Parts: sequence; C-alpha cells; structure tokens
Amino acid sequence: MPMTLSAAAQAPTLKLEQDQDGAAIEVLLDHAFGPGRFTKVSERVREIAEFRQDLSFCAWDGGRLVGCVRMTRIAIGDTEAMFLGPLAVEEDVRKFGTGGLLVQAACDAAQAAGFANVLLVGDEPYFSRFGFAAAPAKAVRLPGPVDQLRVLVRALREGGADCLSGLVTAPLP
Repeated sequence: MPMTLSAAAQAPTLKLEQDQDGAAIEVLLDHAFGPGRFTKVSERVREIAEFRQDLSFCAWDGGRLVGCVRMTRIAIGDTEAMFLGPLAVEEDVRKFGTGGLLVQAACDAAQAAGFANVLLVGDEPYFSRFGFAAAPAKAVRLPGPVDQLRVLVRALREGGADCLSGLVTAPLP
C-alpha cells in the first residue's frame, strides 16, 4: 500500500533545505529522474553556478521527505537570475499541489532576496500557472542542447524579464 500524507495534513510542511537533507534529496532525485538526470543541460548549469541552499526548499510529511526544489544563482548575459531545479515530488503526494507549493516558495524567496527573474527548463503547460513563459526566454542560451520552447522565465518584478539574452553562466562574485 503506498504511503500518503496523513489525513490531518492536506499539504506537506515546507522548510528551507538543511545540510542534513542532502542524502534524502539525492534518493528522491534518483527515484524521480533516474541516472539520466546527470546528462541534462540543467545539470550543466548547476555544475557551473552557485547553489543557494537559503532559497531551496524541502516538503515533509512528518519525517518523510516528499518533495524538494533547488535554486542556483546564474547570470544570463550580464543579468543575474535564479535557476530553478531540480523540482521533484513523490508521486503519491502530487495531488496535494506539493510541486506548486515548492515552486511558489522558491520564487517568493528569490524575490525577497532581490532577484528580478527565475529561469528553468520545463513544460510550459505546467509552469505557466506559476507565471513562467517561453517567450521572454527566447534569446537565452543554455550551455548545451535544449529544446528552446522548454526554456522558461518568470519575472519577479515589473520588467524583470525584459530583454533577457545571452548565455547562462556562473555570475561574477
């Protein structure tokens, strides 16, 4: 019988990622994406940029990790931004909107930290409900092959995604 969220908890508890969460996150990511996750262009971005644990979240049902989202500081040309991903949620809790809660928490944290936009690689039909779109990212280039229609951006302030263009790299210190 699959594990589900307790009846009293309609949604998981979100907490900032902690150092001790790393092993559980790796198990969740392996389960969600398999070994192929290391070959994706998103992984190339994470290899070159700065992981921001202070903007990354875990979803918990009691002591069980049921979801996570990670944020990485990047540059798009000369513009600093955040890169969202990976995002992973255990299948049996997706119906509670856990993925959306994680995306919104990460974007809210990035906005509070002063970032103007968040970039990700994903499905526009899913991420558009959180304000992400492909059109403002049409001139953004990732460090490897990717379907450009899956490169999405969300402006966190008025004009934040205007004129975004260039290669995604590690930002200057």
